[in-house]
Amino acid sequence: MIFGGEVWGGQLMLTTMVDNFPGFPEGIMGPDLMEKFKQQVVRFGAEFVAKNVQKVDFSQRPFKVWVEDQQYSAKSVLISTGAYTLWLGVEGEKELIGRGVSSCAPCDAPFFRDKTAAVVGGGDSAMEEAWVLSKYATKVTIIHRRDAFRASEAMQKKVLENPKIEVLWNTEVVKVLGQQKVTGLKLLNNQTKKESEFSVDGVFVAIGHKPSSDIFKGQIDMDEKGFIKIADYLTKTNVDGVFVAGDVADPRYKQAVTAAGKGAAAALDILKYLDEN
Repeated sequence: MIFGGEVWGGQLMLTTMVDNFPGFPEGIMGPDLMEKFKQQVVRFGAEFVAKNVQKVDFSQRPFKVWVEDQQYSAKSVLISTGAYTLWLGVEGEKELIGRGVSSCAPCDAPFFRDKTAAVVGGGDSAMEEAWVLSKYATKVTIIHRRDAFRASEAMQKKVLENPKIEVLWNTEVVKVLGQQKVTGLKLLNNQTKKESEFSVDGVFVAIGHKPSSDIFKGQIDMDEKGFIKIADYLTKTNVDGVFVAGDVADPRYKQAVTAAGKGAAAALDILKYLDEN
């Protein structure tokens, strides 16, 4: 049984064209790719339930999973709840996701060839987004609310020495401008309190991701950010019989193809576990 959640499909449901998943030489829309995934597993007998899991109990066997008012038992559980982008929460942002607002330069940077782009953030992921975008865009502007980055020195050096990248310090985005697509940003200098409009073709939000792991707190080992720790191989957790795959355990790659690969590894590990038990 697959408990996909009421809002299933993860971050790919917010993505437009996916060009870096094998087997689709012309690219595929993110929601279409997820629908194909679902159809494939249902074809092999999996039951897909579009309901949210409220809580779990991994302290005894069989494991217990509560979905709305029903309780399910399982000999093995695979956690693949993903992670979600931390958005800015400003006016116009949500409406323009996939229309110039993005959170993944490796996914969307080619759409900004010969255009301008902004990156919001100050950590390593923001530096990486800006670096990738600079290979396509004519100009990349990093917008950071402080007067110094928190990224590693190596990443900062890489970005600050790039002639196509500039930085707006002590600056916050207060509104994303545009109707059908992004046309600019309304900015606030938090030192002078002066607002201004900034013309740009797209904005990449890189202020972090939060793994969707809250319901597993106290049940499974996690790091300080909530990413589930891998205890052995690629997929085993600290609880024997509970496995993990995808972005909920991946603070580094966060790509559909790596998540799918780990899902395949988890399936093999689960089969072996069930055979042995």
